[in-house]
Amino acid sequence: MDQAGSPVLLAIEHAVAIVTLNRPRVLNAIDAELARGFAEAIARITRDGTARAVLLRGEGRAFCAGGDVARFLEGDPTAAIEAIIDPLHAALRDLDALKLPTLAAVHGPVAGAGFSLAMACDLCIAGQNSVFTMAYSRIGASPDGSSTYRLPRLVGERKAMELALLAEPVDAAGALALGLVNRVVPDADLAAEALSLARRLADGPTAAYARIKHLIGHSFANDLSTQLDLEREAFLAGTRTADFREGADAFLAKRPARFEGR
Repeated sequence: MDQAGSPVLLAIEHAVAIVTLNRPRVLNAIDAELARGFAEAIARITRDGTARAVLLRGEGRAFCAGGDVARFLEGDPTAAIEAIIDPLHAALRDLDALKLPTLAAVHGPVAGAGFSLAMACDLCIAGQNSVFTMAYSRIGASPDGSSTYRLPRLVGERKAMELALLAEPVDAAGALALGLVNRVVPDADLAAEALSLARRLADGPTAAYARIKHLIGHSFANDLSTQLDLEREAFLAGTRTADFREGADAFLAKRPARFEGR
């Protein structure tokens, strides 16, 4: 099926599901159609079952400039926002439920809901020209897209409050220092570096990655004793997998492991 005109593109290559925001003329601003397309892309990844990692990127000069504010004022703003926020939040729930590592590759403006999408992935790699802005307060709005959940966990409550209230831009180096991103690379290298990292994740022990995601994702809600019990349960479950046997054999034989995600 030709996806060229779609606001969200999905391709699965070498076990990497590549999700591309595709409204470059408006810096991939999110309207209702893009939000629905994003939700369907994540649902298709879940149904397909062949991907072992997810890469989220933006077409053109930006990752995502946030919500399409012009669309907010075409009639009833509340109805316009509902048409965006409901499928977007459904997609983020499905993205979080994926037992796969997820990676955002960002460049240019990363603002508002685009900021939220980048933070919703497990890892984030940024081009040097990236600029991060929690732009919501600039239009008299509060954040969505899980950013009020993700951001305090990444940078702490005080800094999260500053980013959300003042909506001041943060460049790529600042984002790296804050822990908003994992790596910063030259803009010209972003696509290749992101795909290389996504393929590395896809070649890894994805069943173990799922357990890692679960443990870290739930750690803030648990006391130490509960977390220790969960770690024990997850580790022992891992010992019953083919990947654990392969990884241990490869370690002892001093050869690269060949993981299959089972």
